[in-house]
Amino acid sequence: MHGHVDQATFLYQISGFLGYYYLALAAMNGIAALAIWRGGRAKTLFRVGPVVFTNALLWTVVAFFFLLMAPLAMSGSPELMKWVSMPDSFKDAADAVMGPVLYSAGSFIILVILFIFRRFFVKTWVAWLALNLAFLFMGLSMTDPDFAAIVTKPDNVPIVGLIFLLGFFTWLATAKAVKNDERIERGEPPLEAVDNEKILVWPDLVYTELICMIALTAVLLLWGIALQAPLEEPASSVKTPNPSKAPWYFLGLQEMLVYYDPWMAGVVLPSIVIVGLMAIPYLDFNRKGNGYYTINERKFAYLVFQFGFLVLWVTLIVMGTFLRGPNWNFFGFYETWDAHKVVPMNNVDLSEYFWIRWLGMAMPKAPEGSGAGMEFLYILLREAPGILLLLGYFTLVPPALVLYSKFFRGLYRHMGLIRYMVMANLLLLMGLLPIKMVCRWSFDLKYFIAIKEYFLNF
Repeated sequence: MHGHVDQATFLYQISGFLGYYYLALAAMNGIAALAIWRGGRAKTLFRVGPVVFTNALLWTVVAFFFLLMAPLAMSGSPELMKWVSMPDSFKDAADAVMGPVLYSAGSFIILVILFIFRRFFVKTWVAWLALNLAFLFMGLSMTDPDFAAIVTKPDNVPIVGLIFLLGFFTWLATAKAVKNDERIERGEPPLEAVDNEKILVWPDLVYTELICMIALTAVLLLWGIALQAPLEEPASSVKTPNPSKAPWYFLGLQEMLVYYDPWMAGVVLPSIVIVGLMAIPYLDFNRKGNGYYTINERKFAYLVFQFGFLVLWVTLIVMGTFLRGPNWNFFGFYETWDAHKVVPMNNVDLSEYFWIRWLGMAMPKAPEGSGAGMEFLYILLREAPGILLLLGYFTLVPPALVLYSKFFRGLYRHMGLIRYMVMANLLLLMGLLPIKMVCRWSFDLKYFIAIKEYFLNF
């Protein structure tokens, strides 16, 4: 899928795009610096001796940096473009250490850090610096043919854009929430309560929507002209794509199919997600945060949503899009998608771990000639470790949280037994996905309960 051109030819082909890419970044930062300076919003960030670095000066320096990179990238010369390329040592190290455990755990840790230090990261200059670093990472990595082939694939280009849009809107909502939390701490009303001026649907809202519709139509036309539609050959039962992927919005479900049976990952769990979303108005008793952004007043709800959406959905989509290659193997950002890559897999059920590996005995099996009832009892005995483990997980953990956690004790008092148990079991079911993923990656654990005779595996 990556083509058959040598590195020098590839660099020459991509040089024009990269040159204009860095020129666009230089213009972006130059316009930002000019807007800050002319608007009188220049602020001192830090001092280096007698030099005072303001935000306007910082973005001017960044613009000049990208301006210097543009001719190097546009040269098409391997000797010059190595200065605007990701070092091979970094790419080799990244591919060597990258794996599903590091990727998932790293994504979770990064989100935790962003949440804890959100008051720092919502600052405009910090967010703009992070955006520039993300663009710089993209530019430096685009000189790698394997990275470029995945990112520039017509199917994946809109997903790259969606990642940046998701980051922007997450930052924007968090920034508004942090400002409101600071105002509430000072005894002031939230910004939405101050700026609550109403406007007319006609002409204000309709004109705005019309302008946005025209602009979006123009963008889609240009997009359709610049990027070829990712049409493939007619479908054939004797030749399937490798990897065969679902649409991007279903890649999270496809990733879940690695860890659960199809009936569980494709039917039960999505249905529980829908039911859980429907149950939120009946479970939520916190009346704060209605109509305005806040985190402190709805911290539990905020954390649950961000974990479920960003960690258990967005990161799985990114993994399925950019890191899952042929045979659904995991590949690093700069690793060639080799269809002949073989990853040894020896997934073992919990019952096999318990009876054979830990107890050193054969798994229980009904005697020859036993009836269906006796065979079913022996199946339950064989899978008793997994059944007891899951029963304890869903029945003992909720009361344990009440006994040993002041926060959950308060939830129980406000919600009552039934609402609390529904909420707790929905949370535990959501947490079971990362637990199962870690068990698969770390211990080759396939199923907690494996009743293959009746296609009931969990």
